[in-house]
Amino acid sequence: MDQPPQRQAIKRPGALLFDMDGTLTVPIFDFDAIRRDIGVPEKQPILETLAKMTPRERAAAEVILHRHEERAASQSSLNSGCDRLLEWVRSHRLKSALITRNRLVNVQTVLARHDLQFDVVISREDGQFKPHPQPLYTACKRLGVSHDEAWMIGDAVFDVRAGRAAGIKTVWISHRQPRDFAEEPWRTVNDLGELLTLLCGCVS
Repeated sequence: MDQPPQRQAIKRPGALLFDMDGTLTVPIFDFDAIRRDIGVPEKQPILETLAKMTPRERAAAEVILHRHEERAASQSSLNSGCDRLLEWVRSHRLKSALITRNRLVNVQTVLARHDLQFDVVISREDGQFKPHPQPLYTACKRLGVSHDEAWMIGDAVFDVRAGRAAGIKTVWISHRQPRDFAEEPWRTVNDLGELLTLLCGCVS
């Protein structure tokens, strides 16, 4: 009887590029409420919509957005398995980056609140933001790794789009929810615990 083909071993990445909100931290943003408060049409991306506003409209909208973001950062909690995952990353000396559409001040709040450290941190103030691939390119350059050595880890469509656009393997954290976007990630895991299992099964 023919044996089933063995699944090809996955090579351990040289670097992990993490999203922050909803990936490392518990997803608590109510994006529909933010859109209502600002006046962004339903289902439209918030940052991209703000970019099309007049300077006066944008300034008023940013006050509202920043209030939501600051509250989420100050009340943030880590997703289950985050501490164990990041400890594994450190113990195996994997390079790491945090890439977020959030502001740097809120990133710093989250990092300080949970005593987290990354080799590279990229926020939306650094230029182009996800789903543009540029922040992923920048992270790889700063980490000294090639694109095919890195994995992008995120829970949002922006992460998957950015990873695909950059030619970087992307692992989507589903939180046990069905995928509601067309772009297909390289791998899907339910949570950070499953991500750690995937990493532990890699070959060096």
